[in-house]
Amino acid sequence: MSPSSSLVRSRERLSWLAPLWGCVLGAAWQVSQAGLWSLPAYLWLLGAGCALAMLATLVRGRAVWRWLWLMSGAACCVAGLSGWRAHAYLEQTLPKSLEAVDIEVTGTIASMLQNTANGQRWRFVVERAPQGVPGVMELSWYGPFGQELDAAEPRLAGWAHGVALSPGQRWRFTVRVKRPHGSRNPHGFDYELQAWEQGVQAAGYVREQSAPQLLELTPQYRLQRWRQWLRDRILAQSARLQLWWPAMAVDRQQAAVGVVAALAVGDQQAIDRADWAMFRQTGVAHLMSISGLHITMFAWIAALLVGRLWRLSAGACRIWPAPRVALLAGVLLAAAYALFSGWGLPAQRTVCMLAVVALLQWLGVRWPWPCVWLLALAVVVAADPWALWQAGFWLSFVAVGVLLATDAGASHAESEKAARRLLSKLQGLWREQWLISLALAPLGLLLFGQVSIVGLLANLLAIPWVTLIVTPLALLAALVPAAAAWAAAAMLPLMALLQWLAALPWAVWAQPQPPWWASVLAIGAGLLLIAPLPARLRLVSALFALPALCWPAAWPRWGEFELLAADIGQGNAVIISTAAHRMLYDAGPRYGRSNDAGERVLLPLLAAQGMRLDAMMLSHRDSDHTGGALAVSGAQPGLAVWGSDSVIEDPLLAALAPVQRCTRGQRWQWDGVEFEVLHPPPGDDWLGGRKPRPNFGSCVLRLRSATGRVALLAGDIEAAQERQLLEAGLGAPVDWLLVPHHGSKTSSTAPWAQGLSPRWAMVQAGYLNRFGHPVPAVLERYESAGSRIVIQDRCGAAYWNSERPQSLQCERQIRAHYWDVHAASTARP
Repeated sequence: MSPSSSLVRSRERLSWLAPLWGCVLGAAWQVSQAGLWSLPAYLWLLGAGCALAMLATLVRGRAVWRWLWLMSGAACCVAGLSGWRAHAYLEQTLPKSLEAVDIEVTGTIASMLQNTANGQRWRFVVERAPQGVPGVMELSWYGPFGQELDAAEPRLAGWAHGVALSPGQRWRFTVRVKRPHGSRNPHGFDYELQAWEQGVQAAGYVREQSAPQLLELTPQYRLQRWRQWLRDRILAQSARLQLWWPAMAVDRQQAAVGVVAALAVGDQQAIDRADWAMFRQTGVAHLMSISGLHITMFAWIAALLVGRLWRLSAGACRIWPAPRVALLAGVLLAAAYALFSGWGLPAQRTVCMLAVVALLQWLGVRWPWPCVWLLALAVVVAADPWALWQAGFWLSFVAVGVLLATDAGASHAESEKAARRLLSKLQGLWREQWLISLALAPLGLLLFGQVSIVGLLANLLAIPWVTLIVTPLALLAALVPAAAAWAAAAMLPLMALLQWLAALPWAVWAQPQPPWWASVLAIGAGLLLIAPLPARLRLVSALFALPALCWPAAWPRWGEFELLAADIGQGNAVIISTAAHRMLYDAGPRYGRSNDAGERVLLPLLAAQGMRLDAMMLSHRDSDHTGGALAVSGAQPGLAVWGSDSVIEDPLLAALAPVQRCTRGQRWQWDGVEFEVLHPPPGDDWLGGRKPRPNFGSCVLRLRSATGRVALLAGDIEAAQERQLLEAGLGAPVDWLLVPHHGSKTSSTAPWAQGLSPRWAMVQAGYLNRFGHPVPAVLERYESAGSRIVIQDRCGAAYWNSERPQSLQCERQIRAHYWDVHAASTARP
């Protein structure tokens, strides 16, 4: 080939890179918009993109202009198409008038049933419903309130008359639904985005009034029925494990079986939250679900086996070459595995990536690995632009980029002997794992605020064990039931090792999450560190990671304090920060048997912010105030704990001991900020002969900055306690108030609201909670007193600093997204 023709082909390849970059940049720009433009604007943008692309193909000129036109055209096309799709989705949003009211729907169960602590959850495709009800919703049924079901017993709804729910059943339900709503905390999980990507526009529960009716069992969703059948078959093998090891704790055996179910059919709910925490601390959480690694390895093994078998027949090879058959079989079987595992978004992205790489190999196109990586990235982003906001998306694609880069010279070993090739592949696997861990460390710091120090060792052992032994045995359970027990038995020693690694004091390195520019520098440094560059250059490039690695935690100035009201649903949890100390006032609710605000929200939030608590004050024992207390105290040993009598006397909170009673008159200073307990008084005389209730004795804490700014945290006190506090002299205005009892009708009397006249009235209550908090009358009282009301379900996490008392920031406003229909209104921040 002549040099001129080689140059032409190089320019053609570069011209094709332009629209690929355009797809990525256009999607990134559109999904970063806080609000949507009008639909005609996106249609015009789409048309302009098509016109620019046509112009680039027709006009002859300098290559750089053609490159820019192609990139701009692709960016406009993808951005316009994404905006169009977003408008189409938002048009089907559940109307506010249909939230939290009884409606009758008819439809089909379209997913495998997910077991919860007190019921089941499933995807429901609606056939008949009132006008405005979306076509896909997520429904649940619950057992008696506050009662958790036995994990060993089958989940059977009382109204189903002994019939187990399964995919394909048509039902007529009376349901109460609401728009998908999740907590919004800094660096936290975005549930609204997940529901958006999955097409779920309503979530609710089945009502037993107007008894549900099973209409028929349809042949639809047969694959989901098979998945549920296999999941139940795997979970039933825990009895076999108990026969093999009767001395082993039952919960450990069930945990191992749950991991097997997650690996076989993608049922991540089968894994206990405590085990998820252990997997995250050891850096192997990506292995315990149907991840891109599993599907890629499955495709590789399938291609290898099919290729070997095809080569056994000379006639078959004459019809179709074995490499092409192996390539096609690998992609198709990987897609089948992804479908059977639930066809989750990570699985879809992986199959899409495999198909792109396989197509290039099929066509005989040999692009450099960055071009292949960019093509796969552009295809996935064009199909699902909102994946750019998913942590798993970036983790998987950075890992894929490292694998493509390190695999560039793998073909040089083809002429060597089989033993040498095997040794070379093992060495390559070890090297790739080391390089991936090194490259992903800055990204993990950016996304999660922590890096697993033991992750390299854990992954080197867990990746081959889980991928080559546990997962195949889990899938074999479809044919041989005992294989699930064998897979669980194989998981038990690995889980014991991971538990030991997670318990090491240096297992996880936590660091405050740095700003985006420092994170970008750190990620670039990680990639340059593994690049084939001279050692000196790689050493110098590592210095760019220092800002992210050494980013300091944020503290208020001396004499000032900051309040962070965490978004935890129905409950209280406020982080108080001074110049050198931090306290947690209440610890949020308990969501289920092994699921609470401590594990789900507070600990990740504290880690992401680089916070270490000095003390925790629990206002009273109600589970919406103490649900996460044990998890927080367990993760931060040596924590000083204050609490009311109900906290001290609660046997469920005995592990918190010693607990110091909060009593009126207690006062101390931290860094120039005065802390004072105003309630309860010592003794019992203040009860006036009434029977004590936990709410009555709530700890009331007042903070006063050096500049005189005042915040008051009032727990769940009621009208009588408010009157006592006002009579004791608490009548001066405050700057920030945690509204008592979440805005219930038993608190926030008119004298209380007028006497305190808070500048900011913070209401921590769950979205459309069953108690009706906050009640309209309470909101009217605070508005009449001139207060600005902050309702948590519209605000998300709320930030207030005594140095800037006139300003309060809401997480849903700071990081606003157009798919968030719950953002704070302008009337009430």
